[in-house]
Amino acid sequence: MGIWDKLFGEFIDVIEWTDDTSDTMVYRFERYGNEIKYGAMLTVRESQTAVLVSEGRVADFYEPGLYQLETRNMPVLTTLESWPHGFSSPFKAEVYFFNMRRFTDLKWGTKNPVMLRDREFGPLRLRAFGTYSIRIKDPVTFIKEIVGTDGHFQTGEISQQLRNLIVSRFASIIGESGIPILDLAANYDELGDFITQQIAPEFAAYGLEVMQLLVENISLPPQVEAALDKRTSMGIIGDLGRYAQYQAAEAMEKAADNPSGTAGEGIGMGMGFAMANQMGQAFTSDKTKQHSPPPLPDAIAYYVAINGQRQGPFQQDVMAQKIKSGEVGRATLVWHAGLTEWTPAGAVSELSEVFAMTPPPLPKQ
Repeated sequence: MGIWDKLFGEFIDVIEWTDDTSDTMVYRFERYGNEIKYGAMLTVRESQTAVLVSEGRVADFYEPGLYQLETRNMPVLTTLESWPHGFSSPFKAEVYFFNMRRFTDLKWGTKNPVMLRDREFGPLRLRAFGTYSIRIKDPVTFIKEIVGTDGHFQTGEISQQLRNLIVSRFASIIGESGIPILDLAANYDELGDFITQQIAPEFAAYGLEVMQLLVENISLPPQVEAALDKRTSMGIIGDLGRYAQYQAAEAMEKAADNPSGTAGEGIGMGMGFAMANQMGQAFTSDKTKQHSPPPLPDAIAYYVAINGQRQGPFQQDVMAQKIKSGEVGRATLVWHAGLTEWTPAGAVSELSEVFAMTPPPLPKQ
């Protein structure tokens, strides 16, 4: 800077900053030699905060409003040595303006897939991305920990570090959540809120506050997505036999609309035969299903107590022979599945009919 810059700086007694960018977080007001004119007016607009730094120390902190800079109004500067007047100002200091508004639409995403184990599909790799918004919560901490002496600090200078914090927390939260892969889409809001709570202390250590974090998409590798699409398609198709018939009919219609000589006729005939065969098989299958007898009921198996010994199991026809031969009488104890205890054979409904058809023993001569 030349003498004219110095002279021009002496006539400027208003310190202010109007931001015409969308990503500037901190701006240092430029003055020749960092000289601040005694009694200069400091204008701090809404959504701004100003910090005055003198001799490497934070001297004062200004909320939105209009301030007159005099050493007697600034506790730290009252201890500084007075400067001679003229082209030199009574004190030298730096004024940093902090943009306190919310910075939105900052991107985050996984560089590499996150490995986890799903209960249904087993080991999987996931990718995720989304957006988040931040704002400066503590200007003094922010200038000490992050900004330093940077006179024009933008979001791009810290977004990479913030993205790494988010991704590292996302990986651990997804791995520990146990949410099934197919249910993740229904839990995007909950995941975003939970990740926000987890990373809030680390953002606060930088003097920042994360306002909102959104999970926009969690995706599987292309090969896994293709396999999942096939599985979904099979579920939508339902009856594969009917679907094959439909496909054959579609092929026949296309062949008929685009004949190509003998080859086209051959293809059409082949598709016709295939269609007829499938329809015939389907008709035969349906007809067989309609006229097929129902399965036989399970036969009753009887156990018989003869001479104090359990014998059996015997089918119904064998029991009928034993009743006719007199080996099993009405008082003989029997049991089958469905009876709660051993029961006299004459009291069992299935066997009472057999006893009714069995003639009594011949009278003695």
